[in-house]
Amino acid sequence: MPRHATKIVATLGPASSDPALLEAMIRAGVNVVRLNFSHGKAQDHIDRATLVREASVRAGREVAIMADLQGPKIRVGKFAEGKVMLEPGAAFVLDASRTELGDLQGVGLDYKELPRDVKAGDVLLLNDGLIVLTVDAVKGEQVHTTVKLGGELSNNKGINKQGGGLTAPALTAKDMEDIKTAMSLKADYVAVSFPKNATDMEMARQLCNVAGAEHGHKADLIAKIERAEAIPRLEEILRASDGIMVARGDLAVEVGNAAVPALQKRMIKLAKEHDKVVITATQMMESMITNPVPTRAEVSDVANAVLDGTDAVMLSAETAAGKFPLETVQEMAKICAAAESAEDPALDADFKGQTFSRIDQSIAMGALFTAHHLGAKAIVALTESGSTALWMSRRRVHVPIYALTTKLSSQRKMALYRNVRPLLMDTSADRDTALEQAERHLKKRGIVSTGDVYAITCGEPMGSPGGTNMLKICRVE
Repeated sequence: MPRHATKIVATLGPASSDPALLEAMIRAGVNVVRLNFSHGKAQDHIDRATLVREASVRAGREVAIMADLQGPKIRVGKFAEGKVMLEPGAAFVLDASRTELGDLQGVGLDYKELPRDVKAGDVLLLNDGLIVLTVDAVKGEQVHTTVKLGGELSNNKGINKQGGGLTAPALTAKDMEDIKTAMSLKADYVAVSFPKNATDMEMARQLCNVAGAEHGHKADLIAKIERAEAIPRLEEILRASDGIMVARGDLAVEVGNAAVPALQKRMIKLAKEHDKVVITATQMMESMITNPVPTRAEVSDVANAVLDGTDAVMLSAETAAGKFPLETVQEMAKICAAAESAEDPALDADFKGQTFSRIDQSIAMGALFTAHHLGAKAIVALTESGSTALWMSRRRVHVPIYALTTKLSSQRKMALYRNVRPLLMDTSADRDTALEQAERHLKKRGIVSTGDVYAITCGEPMGSPGGTNMLKICRVE
């Protein structure tokens, strides 16, 4: 298996729920398992989380669990025949008050606020932009439209407004219940769908903290950037989150496909500057839902996200419902490793004009710089919260970072950080014993051998979070 610094997020679903297959996927390179709360009941997610934890124990690799909230259902209702074929130029009514099933003339709405969110001249994109409607008039609860781009429209397909502007709140009553479920199964990350601003993320954090308190658990929050309104407020959303997801599906529908690649680069860069994690998602290996090999374009897409510096690349339907979940993970791991080996770490340039006011952050940066120039085999961070490892992972360096922690929750969270290999160790409170243990750990795993140099960071007194104040360069005896 190729070693890859970029992490792989795989969505669990019917295609990947076999325990032996899931174990094989973790061994092949899955670092984070995503539970999609748009499907299934609470008990399904609790059962799947147990499945993940058991498979990770068997594979000997701790993985993080990410609970992905559904968010608002901005969708059309159902059709009498299950679907209709819309012809360009035809009139079509989206009716919030309609109770009977839809037909060629119109359809009801799951999202009842639509008539108040649109006006004549607006453009609506249905089913990921495959159907385009122009709004002619809004009459009471009815939105009268003309079909601009036709095609098949089936039950419960999504609605986006070109340029954004739908008022649906990011957190629904279902999401609030799902947060309680996510905290009960101790999800390491909660992904929030469709946040528009920092307030949406702050509200999600409060709900997570309250629900997590009774389980003695705190989750990190990922903001899924998929609304046009989120783009101008990216920095405030980043500050209120622990990371972001470049959710290219809905985002592309709202801002246009052509704008997304540049936005992806900008978001990854901004996340790293703010010391946050970033996941690149949507259609990365889409063709592997039905084919055993990816297209050349998909290979380039994954490699480019890696070269942009993303922490993780994500698989959705490919592993949840595809025919080749294991092969998809194997291919993705190979692409990540190949792209990383072609990278040129510009570490010295990274530090120009930078100031570090915190001692622990300065130590982290000093370890990177020294290890890079000395050709060290590894950087070891003894860390409680994982923040030292997070800072180190924001810079491009080809020296693997081994984060040794005594906290299982920290180990799991660090599974998402690029180039960080989190290990659980029982550190003694005595510094010298802890350092000896760390070296034994590395030797046992074949990471270092006699004569190798490695860098180690820790704090005195041991075990106090945010207390990293020491950098030591060691040569293995």
